[in-house]
Amino acid sequence: MNSLVKHIARFIGLILIQTLVLNQIEIGLGIQIMVYPLFVLLLPVEMKVIPLMLVAFAMGLLIDSMSNTYGLHASSLLLFAYTRPMIFKMFAPRDDYDPLLETHIFDMGRAWFIRVFGILLLIHHFWFFLLEMFRFDEIFYILQKTALSVIISFIFCILLQYLFIRNRKENAI
Repeated sequence: MNSLVKHIARFIGLILIQTLVLNQIEIGLGIQIMVYPLFVLLLPVEMKVIPLMLVAFAMGLLIDSMSNTYGLHASSLLLFAYTRPMIFKMFAPRDDYDPLLETHIFDMGRAWFIRVFGILLLIHHFWFFLLEMFRFDEIFYILQKTALSVIISFIFCILLQYLFIRNRKENAI
């Protein structure tokens, strides 16, 4: 499948999953399931910061307009996109990233994915809930919402990858 078509399909699919399904689910304890940051993670490693942030802003704005959240998703996804190259550089393989590999769990490995996506998702969720509450006297509630939401969102993102992204290594066997 063409790379551009694949990314457009992921863009539309994750927006629809987020706005039509996951935004309607109420778990309790302030937990919100957010899987759309996975799209920004799965974009090519060599993508420059400005185009990355423009794509992230467009996605966040679309989700905000469908969710009536007034820029919360756009702002937190922009921060995710801005910090992505720094986190990628921190956890880069010794011989740098292979341009043929994608940044999903199958190509990069579980350990890399857990560390990199976990950190980025934590940054994204903390900023989202901090802006949502906008009160520092509620910091423990913000941390609770962040921790619980990151765990649930991370699990959903892994499930989405196992459902929709083929493992080339297993298919080659």
